[in-house]
Amino acid sequence: MANDETAPLLGGSDAAPKRAALFSPATRILFAGFIISLSFSYTQTPILYTFHVMVCEEYYRHAPAYEGPGDRCSRNEIDAGAAAQLAIMGCATIVCAILNLFITGWQMRRVGPKMALAIQTFFPVIRVSIQAASLWVGAGGGLIVMQMSQILTLMGGPAGYILVLNTIIAEITEPAARTAMFGRLQGVVMLGVALGYLVGGIVAERVSIKAPFDLAAISLALCCVYSCLFVPYVDPKSLTAGDKGPKAKGLSAFFGPLKALGSQRMRLTDGRIVRHYGIFFLALGVFTGVLATGYAPTLIQMYAMTKFGFRSTNNSLLMAVNCLIRGIFLMFVFPHIISYGRRWFKTSTGVASPEPDLDTVIPTEPRDFDPVPITVADQEPAKPPSPVERTEGAAFDLFFLRWSLLIDGVITASSAFATQGWHMYMVGFLLPLASGSAPASKGVLTEMVPASQKAEVLQAMTLVEYTATFTTLGLFGAIFSTLADAGKSYLTFYCNAAIAIVGVCLLLFSRFPPQDSELVPEQADENSPMQDEP
Repeated sequence: MANDETAPLLGGSDAAPKRAALFSPATRILFAGFIISLSFSYTQTPILYTFHVMVCEEYYRHAPAYEGPGDRCSRNEIDAGAAAQLAIMGCATIVCAILNLFITGWQMRRVGPKMALAIQTFFPVIRVSIQAASLWVGAGGGLIVMQMSQILTLMGGPAGYILVLNTIIAEITEPAARTAMFGRLQGVVMLGVALGYLVGGIVAERVSIKAPFDLAAISLALCCVYSCLFVPYVDPKSLTAGDKGPKAKGLSAFFGPLKALGSQRMRLTDGRIVRHYGIFFLALGVFTGVLATGYAPTLIQMYAMTKFGFRSTNNSLLMAVNCLIRGIFLMFVFPHIISYGRRWFKTSTGVASPEPDLDTVIPTEPRDFDPVPITVADQEPAKPPSPVERTEGAAFDLFFLRWSLLIDGVITASSAFATQGWHMYMVGFLLPLASGSAPASKGVLTEMVPASQKAEVLQAMTLVEYTATFTTLGLFGAIFSTLADAGKSYLTFYCNAAIAIVGVCLLLFSRFPPQDSELVPEQADENSPMQDEP
């Protein structure tokens, strides 16, 4: 009888940790990333199709009526015009998104990440409602209304919510698991994007082209409620805790994250102070990498529309496949790659480094970059073993970042050889297998700075990524428009590959601070001799 009485209690005690893990702060953040990305993605493919249709309507307002077989909108002039209008809207969106990053950072410091996330999902509700109204206007007027609606991205949009989620993840996750969590977060975001692409395309084709915009407005409103109720609270004071430098005010505080991208003053073990450019070259390499690959999803869809006659459902399926594979890769494969890679780097470094630390100033191999993180200054021991393991792991993250960008560029360039529609689906399947550069770069970045600067450098890196996206939309939008008008749009893929190689070369110059070095504030030791790091 006693055994019967105690059995349910034992079962309950085993189930408690499972329930706790299911509703843990990290799980709630991952679910928030999924539903918010899902909501934002309902309209992505329908927008491409509506731009093509509205440009076609505007074209035939000034051109003779179409006579002949086939689709009247299948003309090089219309394809080029749609690409140009999309580039204009994309540039406006990215400009507003870049400014939104500064506003979001200010919001997090003022009201905390939780309320900042709610704000980032509230204003898009208004934006997609205006976009739905633009469909009734149509033609040139509809294009203007659609493009002007992006002004609301200043107050809330994809840039802001991703920054908030990454900041919360960085605050609630142990350093050793941070890169994997960044990957899982991007993975669930990609799964949400995949489902949003698919559902949005199907709803647009089977219900109406306006229906995805209505669905997005309702879904974003629910996301705002979820953010207020279930997202874990992070004290805004913790975002700058431990920062003993002078506090910036006014515009200096607003644009402060830009300073995080510059060089760092590091004091070496021999007392010398040097300039370290690891973050600068990391940011420059990430910028070039996004410049090379950031236009790829739009480019693949536009190329499939012009070359193989893809429509809303086809492009939705194409992007759904791409994002689904990317999400699965980042959630389940990427964390294991990081785990095994760090173990490999740790083993190889342990074999090669029983010598004294004479080689810490001038490392020559990626595996040699194993400094003690500068966050150790706020912790107890001077020489604990765990920080070395953390930096060895980050060294693999940097190694992985370089190779993933190179492979991404090669696969993107291979799209130029597509001769049939199913080849585009193959490209959409293969591209995600080279993903992981974004979470890897964030993992490297958070290892290069003190704990008090994590939120600031994440904001700065997100700014770099969106600035690169802005640049690539303008640059490759113009290139694709010009080449499409000449009937040679496939050459755009080769341009992407060339810039990706440049990005890899820049990342070769990014390295971790010298071992056992300390970060020196810019205002400290101004009279100390200083030189560039070897």
